[in-house]
Amino acid sequence: MMARGFDPYAVIKYPVMTEKSMRMVEEENKLVFIVDRRANKPTIKRAVEELFDVEVEKVWTLITSRGEKKAIVKLKPEYKATDVAVKLGIL
Repeated sequence: MMARGFDPYAVIKYPVMTEKSMRMVEEENKLVFIVDRRANKPTIKRAVEELFDVEVEKVWTLITSRGEKKAIVKLKPEYKATDVAVKLGIL
């Protein structure tokens, strides 16, 4: 996506705050973000790891009905999605 000058803020647009995404944070250690449409999974993983100082286990992506790209990011067990959510001010 961006060869030089990697900018994680250009990849991750904003966190998704729905009842379902909050349940994923609490029960499945997952975070949900709207990301740049051009971002691929490795780019999203790197951006999340750099922004929040965590390690990512897996990334799922989908295009929403509104044409936005949503990324569901599962953190490794030693990191807590709730901690990141608190930092983001969504919990």
